[in-house]
Amino acid sequence: MNRRNFFKIGGLAVGAVSPLGLSLSDVLAIEAASGGKKQISVIFMFLQGGASHLDMYDMKPDMPAEIRGKYLPSPTNIPGLHLCEHLPKLRKCAEKFSLIRSMYANTSKHGEGDVDIMCGSPLDRNLQAPGIGAVLSMQQKQQAAVPPFVHIGDMKHPEYSAPGYGGYLGRSFDPFLLTEDPNAADFSVGAFDPADNVDPIRMVDRTSLLRSLDRFQADQEKQLEFARVHDRFREQALSLSTSNKAKAAFDLSKEPDKLRDAYGRNRVGQGMLLARRLVEAGVRFVTVQGYVDTGIYAWDHHWGIFPHLDIQLPIYDSSYSALLNDLDDRGMLETTLVITAGEFGRTPKINQDKKGPGRDHWGACFSLTMGGGGVKTGRVIGASDHYGAAPVERPVSVADFAATVYHALGLDPKAVFNANGRQVTLLPEGSPVQELF
Repeated sequence: MNRRNFFKIGGLAVGAVSPLGLSLSDVLAIEAASGGKKQISVIFMFLQGGASHLDMYDMKPDMPAEIRGKYLPSPTNIPGLHLCEHLPKLRKCAEKFSLIRSMYANTSKHGEGDVDIMCGSPLDRNLQAPGIGAVLSMQQKQQAAVPPFVHIGDMKHPEYSAPGYGGYLGRSFDPFLLTEDPNAADFSVGAFDPADNVDPIRMVDRTSLLRSLDRFQADQEKQLEFARVHDRFREQALSLSTSNKAKAAFDLSKEPDKLRDAYGRNRVGQGMLLARRLVEAGVRFVTVQGYVDTGIYAWDHHWGIFPHLDIQLPIYDSSYSALLNDLDDRGMLETTLVITAGEFGRTPKINQDKKGPGRDHWGACFSLTMGGGGVKTGRVIGASDHYGAAPVERPVSVADFAATVYHALGLDPKAVFNANGRQVTLLPEGSPVQELF
């Protein structure tokens, strides 16, 4: 939040506090920490399982039925840009995002692809690279008394490391994981509630005691890496457990019913609304598990793709468009980068599964969207061939995508770390998509 926005919402004096809990001194401190530049936050709607680019963003209406599928392309408010007919709300706000149609992945496997898209580097079971949210938490220190990095939904594949976590940076840079359903009537987050039998005065005394003990421990164990990590965990836990701001950020009951309805009364819709609240409160990176369905990877439509999409596309359409419009209405879109992406695409040719036609994994070509956060919008980057099988114009790798996000956030992708005796670079490959800046 810059000073203009701070004053706009009612902070008029040095000691004044905005409705979001920030004083002017907080705003000035944040500006100083960022070198006077606007700090960008991220909301990443993860279409886990691999959403079909051919049935959403890169349709091929002139191809045979086994490739084009059953949906029709429809015009957007951007001349020449057509999206699926079942994305009517998104088509009305296409000027708020850009579309990359020439993505390609390192893999066509679940788990591996999840990690790749969230960190920009191939899976390494021995020394996993950190997610972009973890790097953001490390390179740009958190100012607000809220978690810097939040996952809404547990996106870990049983056979692979959790995607987007701290990796070799350490567990202190893992996201705050929220597994509860934001759409549940009794939704609440108890992590920020102090124990019922501990009053504020005792909490302060406990904080002082812990600091004294930690100083003693640091003197005795300062050569140990876990002492540093423990210190960060302790500071974070104490600040959050006494933070009314953190608790309020997760309280969806403060939002008007009309807005909640616009996002959609489901896990994804309310997750996206919650993401906006979190960013508004100071969280820097929020990943939302972007599906409502059974199974672990619900965009994984090997069979019954169209019955599934008939359900999922309206949910995606409402939640994504509502977020873009809501951020824009609040003056937040300029400083919030919104991404929707799966880990790969789907096969050009529809299979004939006995449960019903579907599309299989396809890492060679897929689409994703990026909007806000200083990224140029209303643009289409790259193109696929006639079948949607391979990029033929401006190929963009997963590493290039990560480099683009790094660039938007002002992160250093070439920072080097000593991890388990190895010199490693945060993002060894990839170049930003300069057409978006």
